[in-house]
Amino acid sequence: MRHVVLYSGGHASAIVAIEVARKYGAENVILLSHDTNPDIEDADIKRFRIEVAKYLGIEITYANHSDWETATPISVCLDAKAWKVGAGSVLCTNRLKTAPFDVWLKENDPDGNNIYYYGFEPNEPARIQRRSGILGARGYQTGFPLIWDERTTHDISELGIPKPLPYGH
Repeated sequence: MRHVVLYSGGHASAIVAIEVARKYGAENVILLSHDTNPDIEDADIKRFRIEVAKYLGIEITYANHSDWETATPISVCLDAKAWKVGAGSVLCTNRLKTAPFDVWLKENDPDGNNIYYYGFEPNEPARIQRRSGILGARGYQTGFPLIWDERTTHDISELGIPKPLPYGH
């Protein structure tokens, strides 16, 4: 079993990565991320994601859209001639993140042996319930370290790693 952190490059997912690595050992953790078009993703978020991974001694694993270097949220919607289909997620999120994640799951954890960790806050019970329900129905376990009673850190700056500029300091 591996502990897979859904690693966006934001502050919450960084805290989750640290908590999970400290609890289960870095050698048992996968930091699963999505590379996105460098014209869309803020460069400092990428810097932050890489610095936290280096601090933990874990390489980042990517589940990318096939055209991640050029695809944008607008371009994938224009290609599909839709913004949102039915009651599902917004199409760009589905094509750029959800679909590559689903491919990664099928290729790397077809039997649901891993646990998947998200950076949802205690004040987000609907998101926690929705995500655990969606993945649980497919046979996957989820974890939400930001709601754990026992935590080792609450702010990444405690480790000397500056937050990404879009988050302020």
